[in-house]
Amino acid sequence: MRMNDYQRESIVRLLSTIKQRSPFYARKFEGIDLSQVTDQDSFEKLPFTDKGDLREAYPLGLAAVPEDSIVRIHSSSGTTGTPVVIPYTRKDVEDWAVMFERCYRMAGVTEKDRIQITPGYGLWTAGIGFQAGCERLGAMAVPTGPGNTEKQLQMM
Repeated sequence: MRMNDYQRESIVRLLSTIKQRSPFYARKFEGIDLSQVTDQDSFEKLPFTDKGDLREAYPLGLAAVPEDSIVRIHSSSGTTGTPVVIPYTRKDVEDWAVMFERCYRMAGVTEKDRIQITPGYGLWTAGIGFQAGCERLGAMAVPTGPGNTEKQLQMM
């Protein structure tokens, strides 16, 4: 799939912002003039960010905002190496809830439904994202988390 001009311009604008605001991306794009990304081919020559890069940025090296703008962090488990920590601003948290609400709506869920939230809570993003979207939709959230089969069935 080829990106159109609007998509390219939006991506370049975003990359320019994070290059300016994030020390991690300032290093990643050092020596690269993002205004020269004028087509698909030049976009494809940009360096990728891989899991190793994300691990090296531990703990808050990916932040593109001042630390006092970070209202929450989430993290991978770190099972296979250094955990990847993702900082969230208030707007990020709001956007996350909006995205989950949209998913529920697309699946036909309404404010009259009850949603048992079974993914884990804590540093992983899923549980709290499912709950925030449910609450934004106006449905009843039942945040049970994983495991405890008998309690899950009782709550159902």
